[in-house]
Amino acid sequence: MRDDALGRLVRSAGVAVGSDDATKVFAGSVNGRPPYPLDQWNPSHCGHVDIAIDREGKWWHEGAEIKRAEIVSLFAGLLRREADGHHYLVTPVEKVQVDVALHPLMVVDATPVLEAESSNQRLALILNSGGIFYLGDDTGLQPESEAAGAAYINLPQGLTALFTRAAWYRLVDMADENGLVESGGERYSLL
Repeated sequence: MRDDALGRLVRSAGVAVGSDDATKVFAGSVNGRPPYPLDQWNPSHCGHVDIAIDREGKWWHEGAEIKRAEIVSLFAGLLRREADGHHYLVTPVEKVQVDVALHPLMVVDATPVLEAESSNQRLALILNSGGIFYLGDDTGLQPESEAAGAAYINLPQGLTALFTRAAWYRLVDMADENGLVESGGERYSLL
């Protein structure tokens, strides 16, 4: 019988969730759910699994695209980049290496949100995995030379998210004449 690494990952992740509030969207989480305590999980390395994330942020397993958004979202919440530069799916009981072509996640939209307690507006960056991050000093905006001038942001667990073309154009449309966008009272350059 063939070892089903993908099935094992789904099952062990489901056990790890254990949250009564799984439907609430959490800003600052790559999948919009309560973040897993990946920094506390140090399982043994179990090798490489045939999962790849291409340059457009699409997830593939054994050459077939993973089309179920729920699976992509689940796996995104289990993904981390380690000091060796490789990306791993991590559960409490195992860690498997996956291939990432450029950036593991994509920013698919950018939208201004007015803060309730002040008159500042923040830019909410929506990820292809269902997560939301606010543009700030934690995320930054770094240019990506391999993406025709678009930028990427930094995320927890050593992850990054590249702007899709549509999201990047939307952000460019929000910029002032100096190529700056404002978020949370700070200004960030798109140049």
